[in-house]
Amino acid sequence: MTDTAHPAPAGLGAFERWLSLWVALAIGAGLLLGNLFPDLFGTLAALEVASVNLPVAVLIWAMVYPMMVGVDFGALRQVGEKPKGLVVTLVVNWLIKPFTMAALGVLFFNYVFAGLIPPDDAQAYLAGVILLGAAPCTAMVFVWSNLTRGDATYTLVQVSVNDVIMVFAFAPIVAFLLGVTDITVPWDTLLISVGLYVMLPLLAGYLTRERLEAKGGEAAVDAFKASVQPFAIIGLLLTVVLLFGFQGEVILNRPLVIALIAVPLLLQSYGIFFIAYGAARAWGIPFNVAAPCALIGTSNFFELAVAVAISLFGLGSGAALATVVGVLVEVPVMLSLVAFANRTQHWFPASK
Repeated sequence: MTDTAHPAPAGLGAFERWLSLWVALAIGAGLLLGNLFPDLFGTLAALEVASVNLPVAVLIWAMVYPMMVGVDFGALRQVGEKPKGLVVTLVVNWLIKPFTMAALGVLFFNYVFAGLIPPDDAQAYLAGVILLGAAPCTAMVFVWSNLTRGDATYTLVQVSVNDVIMVFAFAPIVAFLLGVTDITVPWDTLLISVGLYVMLPLLAGYLTRERLEAKGGEAAVDAFKASVQPFAIIGLLLTVVLLFGFQGEVILNRPLVIALIAVPLLLQSYGIFFIAYGAARAWGIPFNVAAPCALIGTSNFFELAVAVAISLFGLGSGAALATVVGVLVEVPVMLSLVAFANRTQHWFPASK
């Protein structure tokens, strides 16, 4: 739940205000439908081209494309105005988070839980959490920033820079970490996934934004984003339904496994947040920049992680299951951190 002492900002829609409820209902629907209609979900799972599941690909595009239209690369010119928040975000996202996630995964799946999880399953779960850790949030971060009354322009700068870096860094980092943990990396599938779910939506969003700005300026962009936002919401909820439908039998039959996968994900999420939040406080960053920069580092681009896990290892794989557990964990964790940030904003200097 959101912090009642700090109500949601004006303009926040019913979806964002009740995000945890909608996602919980989608999870429940996916588990129910997946067990009631296994043949239907089996048919949907079989709709693949070049290891890419078509229903998931369409829904992820529906989620990501509207967000990419909102990315203004002209905002990159503002990077030098308030560099501290951007430095914290980039250091956490690219120099700390992927490697701590991999380390926690190795620690828990290979050692702490060694007697509870078969070795092959452990490696698959490890691959899934690595994919989550190497994919910093881009879409949902606008919701988290809005809930903390973050600086919208600065958040846009952070997202823009992250997207540019992700195009070039995601595949090498994932390949390196999977290689270190002795997991075979199908480079062609990994690169196809990055191109399909990052580069092409980014290009489509950029071209759409350029055309809209030429016709009607920023107002036209805002009107277009408002018109396609329902598709992003539907895409998110249907993706959750599909993912939990595909994994429904496993989740209901192996609740202990879900709990075990959630442990390193929870430790990573809270640990990364407090690293970034503490660094922002020590550096004297204003709250409206500090909160979003910590939340960006904490949240994951789970749409990309899920898509790549499915492409690399298959819909029924342990890696795909681990990324789905990431979806299950992320929403309540992020809402709890939003509430904590709003309660502790007096720790930070006022906005400049």
